[in-house]
Amino acid sequence: MLMRAPRECASWYWDLEEYAPAGLKSALLTAARMSAVLQKHDLLKPGALEWHWIVPDLGGAVGKTRLPLTRPLDDDQVVQRIEALRPVGYPKAEFSGFLIVGPGKWLDEHGAQHQEDRLVELTVSSEPFGLSADISVFHDIWGPFDFRGAPHPEVHGQNAPRLAAALNELEELLGAAAEPGEPTYFGRAVGYGVMEPEVVDGRGPDLTDQF
Repeated sequence: MLMRAPRECASWYWDLEEYAPAGLKSALLTAARMSAVLQKHDLLKPGALEWHWIVPDLGGAVGKTRLPLTRPLDDDQVVQRIEALRPVGYPKAEFSGFLIVGPGKWLDEHGAQHQEDRLVELTVSSEPFGLSADISVFHDIWGPFDFRGAPHPEVHGQNAPRLAAALNELEELLGAAAEPGEPTYFGRAVGYGVMEPEVVDGRGPDLTDQF
């Protein structure tokens, strides 16, 4: 059973203003293409969309919606379903982006596969000026040490290359290099992986005090 950090261990961001136009349909098409790469590497099988409805005049969100996926992300009926879920009391509520959630597979030190919900999270945002996307990871399998600071080279070796391959493929798909997200207490992105922490006596930091 994996421990999940309350904040991301690493994240990667793409500005997609030149890749695709703004708008809901464009965002869903982009999400479909990106999630196909992640699914190819068994990192994310889209199961649902989650998003907030925003009313600018009210200064924030007026509701959160979750839509289980029974059709491909880029299916026209998904667009229609999202529009139909706009809060009745807020006809001016706007859709600014969504989180794609679902299960992924990770490998233990013996190479055995395990399924984990939200192993990798993909967010696609559609602002008036264009699209952006973000990939985040929350588990210690992507780094060389677990959250208690113990080295786990076999687990790292089974999983980190899969994530790196997917990120590299996404850069090729999108035609743009990923920008590393902001560092958190639990780690930061460097290249296509999670930066190795400071090591003392063969151990990394124990991060479980923040769980």
